[in-house]
Amino acid sequence: MSDALTLPAEARERAGKGASRALRREGRVPAVIYGGKEEPTLIHVEAKELVKQLDTGHFMNSIVEIELGGKKIKTLPKDVSLHPVNDRPEHVDFFRMVKGGKIEVSVPVVFTNEEASPGLKKGGVLNVVRHELELVCENDKIPSEIEIDVTGKEVGDSIHISEVTLPAGSESAITDRDFTIATLVAPSALKKSETEEGEDQTGEDMEAGETAATEQGPDADAAEEQEDKSE
Repeated sequence: MSDALTLPAEARERAGKGASRALRREGRVPAVIYGGKEEPTLIHVEAKELVKQLDTGHFMNSIVEIELGGKKIKTLPKDVSLHPVNDRPEHVDFFRMVKGGKIEVSVPVVFTNEEASPGLKKGGVLNVVRHELELVCENDKIPSEIEIDVTGKEVGDSIHISEVTLPAGSESAITDRDFTIATLVAPSALKKSETEEGEDQTGEDMEAGETAATEQGPDADAAEEQEDKSE
């Protein structure tokens, strides 16, 4: 996961649409912390600070420490509700992380040793099917990324989840199939070149046929004239 973020918060006494609207008018965003076999904790956070953290681009993949009443609660953002018109955050769900617990997270993949892939060296293209992997991880062992080695990969090869060695404490959330993460495909330029060569060959064959027909034309006419004379 990305480095932990810190987000100050205050307790929220009342729930409901009316109370939430009042908080938003004050520049606050209602939120809730749930999970960990504890009762949900109603909180609200400053809208500007939340937007700032959302703009980092890795808020949803970061551990967020909520500062509440002098204590820090380690959480993972699970959902951010946005206004349908202005995209301002209207509500946030945080999942409470507890020692020994497990959580499902999305972890980005990174491909390594591309220079050791014969297919890529020949001009092949790595077609990434999944940029992130859905994993079930222990709370204190959430990886920041999953490295996938493409050494020896040729054009036409595929990389499946069964080939990936996941870090200790992590396992795939998808267990019913050996899904594809990436494939190594031929470059479009190469495919285009092959197509053009095929079209050129077809054109040459057609021209050859027309030439043959033209050359045979006079001979055929002469044969017909000879038959007429013999009759």
